[in-house]
Amino acid sequence: MADNYDDYSKEELIRELRAKNQKPRFGLYWERDDIEHERAINTDFVALDLDESLSCGDAPFQNLIIEGDNFDALRYLRMTYKGQVKCIYIDPPYNTGNKDFVYNDRFIDKDDVYKHSKWLEFMYRRLELARDLLAEDGVIFVSIDDNEVLNLGLLMNQVFGESNRIGLFVWKSRQNKDNRTKTGASLDHEYVLCYGQKIRGDERDREQFKNPDNDIRGSWTSGNMVGLADEKARPNLHYDLIDHATGINYGRPKQGWRFDKKRMAQLIEEKRVLWSSKPTGRPRLKVFLAEMQSEFTGYSSLIGQDLYTYHGTREIDDIFGYRTFDFPKSSQFVQELVRQGASDKDSIVLDFFAGSGTTAHAVLKLNAEDGGNRRFILVSNTEATEAEPDKNLCRDVCAERVRRVMQGYTNQKAEQVEGLGVNPSTGLPSTKLRTGFAYLKTRRIASETLLTEIQHSQIWTALQLSHGVALSVFNPNSSVQQLQTADNTVMYLCQLTEQELTAVTECLEKQQTTVYSWQPALLSHYIENANLTCLPIPKFLLDRFGTGVKA
Repeated sequence: MADNYDDYSKEELIRELRAKNQKPRFGLYWERDDIEHERAINTDFVALDLDESLSCGDAPFQNLIIEGDNFDALRYLRMTYKGQVKCIYIDPPYNTGNKDFVYNDRFIDKDDVYKHSKWLEFMYRRLELARDLLAEDGVIFVSIDDNEVLNLGLLMNQVFGESNRIGLFVWKSRQNKDNRTKTGASLDHEYVLCYGQKIRGDERDREQFKNPDNDIRGSWTSGNMVGLADEKARPNLHYDLIDHATGINYGRPKQGWRFDKKRMAQLIEEKRVLWSSKPTGRPRLKVFLAEMQSEFTGYSSLIGQDLYTYHGTREIDDIFGYRTFDFPKSSQFVQELVRQGASDKDSIVLDFFAGSGTTAHAVLKLNAEDGGNRRFILVSNTEATEAEPDKNLCRDVCAERVRRVMQGYTNQKAEQVEGLGVNPSTGLPSTKLRTGFAYLKTRRIASETLLTEIQHSQIWTALQLSHGVALSVFNPNSSVQQLQTADNTVMYLCQLTEQELTAVTECLEKQQTTVYSWQPALLSHYIENANLTCLPIPKFLLDRFGTGVKA
């Protein structure tokens, strides 16, 4: 919407600013101008390097594990997966002040006066990018505890829109009460905020539908007919209900009936009212399975049972044989959320606070359960510090866990646990979606040096992911890289000589071809063909990437 501020005089601008400052504002505000700018925020281009030695399985890879700052990774993913992610689950730092949150290479402690502002700025930057990645019907779940749940709710209202809030789910994370609390309140639960359009819901329990009277309309269950409004609000729902076959008068409930007299008479005529044999009983309604509009019911805001934190700890201890990660969520817990957000079996599931890799484990379990082909993208950092410069959480915990879960491992009881990459019904390897992942590392490249520093392999990785195909390894022995989409051939030319021109010409004889080249004008000069689309490198990637930074 045009503001026409360019035409305002100085006095008019001052008057406008004063009027705006006097207007009451509701929402979340934090000291963005007073805190040190987050160092991860920059205008560098981000590239990805494929590390085959740390990848799992054989290319082409459908699943990705990315090592690096998640702000960098999200900027890259926005370039390649914008609007394509069906389900995001993250378990960000809770900002407890107990060395769980790092801002600009230092832990934020409880006494930091900008403790909440730094956390909000950190989350805001990442959630804005996450919003751009979500599909139109995508859903995001964010785990949090009491420390920031109120601020996070307001922040997510701001980023995703209050109208897109699906719910605030409560998860009982501790089995037993915490008797060490100083306040007397045992905080044995956490929260999951959910935003989007809709989640799947629970599968309807068909076991409750029977047909004991052989009704030709099929299986049915009994439903409540008591209303929800008092007589002043809905007087037409308050009347005596009489079974004329027995003469029993069931009176009128305090809250009335669900249906008015006309509709009730119709239900009686259709023999859909189940009369109680006792005057003190309540007549009920025959509800037929065939009339259910959906096979799903509402998903409870109280998440699961027996999904405590210690289950996640036991799970990872069992995989590694020792404690490698503190307070991991259980794969069963995350699986319940992914089931709700990624009901489409071909969904992309993203976790950019991947930690120990629980989300990938959950996706693999769900795929094995329902035959799905969901893909996962995980982002995790090394968490290296001056005291532990060689620490690499992404490589040694996250990727290693997923590798073991895919390929199988020996647990703490010396038992062999079968990998989720094996089809349990046949014992044979399952789809590539379950058996491998590409291990990638973020690399920042200053925009002014991009032309000289970006590698052909990095360009080829970005082009493949931008076209939604599985990731193949760059062939350094060929100046032409090629992939096939449903209706197009895509080529990347590392250089432009007679050999590359011949390859393009031969491809054009078969179908439409999109060519990415460092010399697009020269290529178009040599080859004039309506089936040729020629795009410039690296400009194509830079245009999709943008600056990667919002104010």
